[in-house]
Amino acid sequence: MQQIKQIKEIQTFALESRRAGKTIALVPTMGFLHDGHLKLMQKAREKADLVIVSIFVNPIQFGPSEDLDRYPRDLKGDLAKCDAVGVDVVFTPTNKDLYPDLFQTSVDVKEISKGLCGAGRPGHFQGVTTVVSKLFNLTLPNIAFFGEKDFQQLAVIRRMVTDLNFPIEIVGVPIVREKDGLAMSSRNANLPVRERKEAPYIYQALSYAKSLYEQGNRDSEELRRTVLDKLEEKIKSPFQVEYIKVYDALNLTEINGPITTPAILLIAVHLGGPRLIDNLQL
Repeated sequence: MQQIKQIKEIQTFALESRRAGKTIALVPTMGFLHDGHLKLMQKAREKADLVIVSIFVNPIQFGPSEDLDRYPRDLKGDLAKCDAVGVDVVFTPTNKDLYPDLFQTSVDVKEISKGLCGAGRPGHFQGVTTVVSKLFNLTLPNIAFFGEKDFQQLAVIRRMVTDLNFPIEIVGVPIVREKDGLAMSSRNANLPVRERKEAPYIYQALSYAKSLYEQGNRDSEELRRTVLDKLEEKIKSPFQVEYIKVYDALNLTEINGPITTPAILLIAVHLGGPRLIDNLQL
């Protein structure tokens, strides 16, 4: 495995690999890797000749009051994990590399980025699509892998790829969970002890609502209320619900009233500081 830091070097590697007929898979990450990330890499290893993992904490997707400085980092550990799963190249650019002086270009997927996480984090998805488009141009992947925990992000990336004619297949990989059900996230490391014990109630609340759906309840408002009631019953620490929504899983539009199409139940909760997101497909 090799680590590449420079823009010109990763461009040369990607160009020469594509000219040699190699297929490239990209796994974009912000580091502090966990088993969810490793699952993406393992899937990438199955599908391509070469696997590139990018590690870059992208400053332009964080708002002014968000946790950029507190975002956990462990590059040495990340490199060891990438090596262990058979990654070929880890690309680790700096802020200066990707956003040089006078940088002023962005990519904006307008509509499906407005609700859910986009409503509470203005500019977040513009930061995501800008950096991902740059990574696509630098690494020239045939295929790229993203986790379904960030379901809206996955939909936004797919829309960008379609709209801008990127010749890249986007693959979503199911959520990987801790043994207690908590969706794996780098931000889990910032949960205080009490809140970490209570965080699995988020998944339990979603699961209970899904069981009602499977028993025939198709009322989106009742399912949302069920999730909130369960959280208020179980979580004793201070918490703030940013959203609990039912969305059409195909076109990412909100469902109000009866659920008549494939749907997904999504949630964002602030618990002990960290912002936790999760979802379950209905």
